[in-house]
Amino acid sequence: MRYLVAFCIVCFAVANGFAADLMIFSGAGLIKPMEEMRHNFEQKHNIRTDVHYGGSGEIFACLAAGQPADVFIPGAEKYTDDALKNGWVIKETIHKLVLHEPIIVVPMGNPANVNGLMDLTRPGVKVAVGDPKAPAIGRVTKQIFEKNGISEKINPNITVLAPTVNQLLIYVALRQVDASIIWKDLTSWAEEKGKLEVVPIPKEKNIIQTIPTAVCTNAPNKELAVKFNDYIASEEGMKIWTKWGYEPCGK
Repeated sequence: MRYLVAFCIVCFAVANGFAADLMIFSGAGLIKPMEEMRHNFEQKHNIRTDVHYGGSGEIFACLAAGQPADVFIPGAEKYTDDALKNGWVIKETIHKLVLHEPIIVVPMGNPANVNGLMDLTRPGVKVAVGDPKAPAIGRVTKQIFEKNGISEKINPNITVLAPTVNQLLIYVALRQVDASIIWKDLTSWAEEKGKLEVVPIPKEKNIIQTIPTAVCTNAPNKELAVKFNDYIASEEGMKIWTKWGYEPCGK
């Protein structure tokens, strides 16, 4: 909880220090496509955007704390659903964008010979997972373990509890752990090529999420927020999502 409060304080400080035309809260794992789309939008409309990247739980906590924001883009629908229930986003503006598929990643060469979920429970296998209270992948990972009945067996092997999915990627790439569960689309990042191997999770054992976007009820610039919200769900926006390894889910 102290981590979330500190994150929100940073959000307030940054927001008060810069005069952006558009304030966006985005899941940290979406940084690659978001940076490309926000740059395009800035050029087209001659404006300045400010994007706060963090775990989905963190940016949700900032909304809960009353931080003004124009657009809310978490890594899973649950956060938008909860924001809608609390009156923080506008229902008519919600777009379902792309799928978020969890996978197992291991260092190149797969030194611990991890070939599935059950291998994560073997004694001595070091596993990094997202904090269930921070990034969307943390909450989903916990649900996957529960769905497959391995929660108690895997707990002794969890050596890292990370606040963002991006950090999980780094732990594996640097061989500090034997495996982690991250989003499939992150493996398309060029800087991680040749450092990771992917171990798919069968669909019947997996929990695939949807990334949504919505305009915030207290959006300081609602008209511009609607334009950006529609842009990232547009055909042009979908080409960028696809470029970065995401699969469009339709409306």
